[in-house]
Amino acid sequence: MGLGMQSSVGALICDAATRHGEKTALIFGDRQYSFSDLDRLSSAVAAALEKMGLVRGDCVSLYSPNCPEWIVAYYGVMKFGGVINPLNLMLTPAEAAYAMSDCRARAVIGASDKIAGLADCVGKTLLQYRISFGAAAPPGAIAFSTLLDHEPGAYPVAGIKPDDACAVCYTSGTTGYPKGAVLAHRAVLMNTAMTATMHLRTAHDIVAMALPCSHVYGNVVMNSAIAYGMTLVLHSVFDAARMLESVQQHRVTLLEGVPTMYMYMLEHMRTNRYDVSSLTRCTVGGQTMPTAVMEEVESAFGCRLIELWGMTEIAGLGATHSVYGPRKLGSIGMALPHVEMIVAGQDTVPTPLAAGEIGELLVRGPITMREYLGRPEATAETLTPDGWLRTGDVGYMDSEGYLYIVDRLKDMIITAGFNIYPAELENVIAAYPGVAMVAVGPLPDKVKGEIAKAYIVPKAGVVLDLVDLDARCREKLAAYKVPRAFQIVADLPKTSSGKIMRRALIKLDESHGGSAIS
Repeated sequence: MGLGMQSSVGALICDAATRHGEKTALIFGDRQYSFSDLDRLSSAVAAALEKMGLVRGDCVSLYSPNCPEWIVAYYGVMKFGGVINPLNLMLTPAEAAYAMSDCRARAVIGASDKIAGLADCVGKTLLQYRISFGAAAPPGAIAFSTLLDHEPGAYPVAGIKPDDACAVCYTSGTTGYPKGAVLAHRAVLMNTAMTATMHLRTAHDIVAMALPCSHVYGNVVMNSAIAYGMTLVLHSVFDAARMLESVQQHRVTLLEGVPTMYMYMLEHMRTNRYDVSSLTRCTVGGQTMPTAVMEEVESAFGCRLIELWGMTEIAGLGATHSVYGPRKLGSIGMALPHVEMIVAGQDTVPTPLAAGEIGELLVRGPITMREYLGRPEATAETLTPDGWLRTGDVGYMDSEGYLYIVDRLKDMIITAGFNIYPAELENVIAAYPGVAMVAVGPLPDKVKGEIAKAYIVPKAGVVLDLVDLDARCREKLAAYKVPRAFQIVADLPKTSSGKIMRRALIKLDESHGGSAIS
């Protein structure tokens, strides 16, 4: 297992190649790469970028769906001490250009269509190089394949320190411009190591995911696979059938995803049979998941579903369950080792609340970001003087120390002065027979300010009785919490990582089709 943590992220693949050599590290469709392959290719990229004049501390953006080249480029940049700026695939060229300008990226590496799409925005950035995956590079761009011809050299370069910046990750801001969270090598390495410790990730594992490597959850899955000798079965996009086929074909032991992915797979498994007996555990994060659905997943997959919680500003997870510890569905578990988490009020000096009291989750430890790049006011609002990071998530801790997420502070619906947390309503509706997926969002209301509305995707072939569902909600919820409207929809709006975008639900209103009850 090695002698403890590395001092830089680029060293993960070097160490893994020494220990695991020709073992298969990555499977992507019909392409396979050993640990030695990924180490050699990423060192060639590092050498090529240094020859172009890039130096330690320079920022390089990555703008592509999941693919082997993304991983090779990631470690290549890390090896010469560069800083990675992983871009969300859903960003428009103008939004991507904003992030690249803000972090002063000197190069962008990505899919040919993404690189071509940036042509009109390059003037708004400091980019000197656009490097494109694929056979034919767009005009003005360099083919990534030419970087792979360079002599690898010795990497990582000497002198990269754990507290040096290694990534600038932009948060999907709901208002104003997104902010770039600056992460140090230590934060990424500690998160990778402690996630692996809690979930017992080892070289015996074969892990499958379609989470974007550019997303913090996908990134920690990728890094833990490389660091601990796992074989990573990577999907470019999520497709329920393909994911289940790959579990069966590759005898996957660990499956990772967000709640919607599991909901789609459950729906697919109702009419199709797969051998998923190789699975020993699954993880779920990114959003709260109704416990009724979690129980369905555990039954269908025949293994434990481990909830986790994380965010961009902490380089991955903050809390999860230990794989052999108690099973508490609906809880995000406990803080990672070496990390502290509390639930506190909105006081200037964070003070832990009593068990069961609802407040904001705060986290402190070596995984927290250094700052928001060039945003001292936003940094001061998020990081307290004594190191606590305000997460913006509302939750509570039970008497045994387990943490529970109630909702995102920004997703809270305020109706006539009462606070409504959508996740609580979604939990009740998801347990109703025939519901495949549900999301609750706000509707503007002249009298109450906002009211709650439920958007429901039924299971295949099911016609839901919305009047009866309304009655069920009235049994289970306080009167002010009951959704004031229900609408049947074909699907729900999601981010690139598969999280439901509650604030985009209003676009599904009746004018866009679907049956409804108010």
